[in-house]
Amino acid sequence: MKLLTHNLLTSHVRGLRPGGGFPLRIQASEVRVRPVPFNAPFVARLVPRLQWAALLQAAASLGHPSELPPEPAPDYEADEEFLRRLHHLLLEVEVVEGVLECPDSGRRFPVSKGIPNMLLGDDEA
Repeated sequence: MKLLTHNLLTSHVRGLRPGGGFPLRIQASEVRVRPVPFNAPFVARLVPRLQWAALLQAAASLGHPSELPPEPAPDYEADEEFLRRLHHLLLEVEVVEGVLECPDSGRRFPVSKGIPNMLLGDDEA
């Protein structure tokens, strides 16, 4: 599971407050860094859609603290070094094995072979 995917996931356990279930905490037992070709326009288009604080928190929890700023600079589209660092975090750092945990309910979702299992039981949906 790439950190881009993690940044989009939320828990859908019944009874959560509005906006709850995000960001999911990561506990990884295996993390891999796999090179991916760099595409600056693609990465730049992602920036407005990202939950920035959640991305930085996830990277730190995986032992990959970034050199990214607390917020993107207004001219990030022209900053290739910034885009390369962001590309690395979003697309090259992968959780292979681990667990995602809902911050509100404590519900744990396994990640196996890079795939998060977000299915809920009948009593949770």
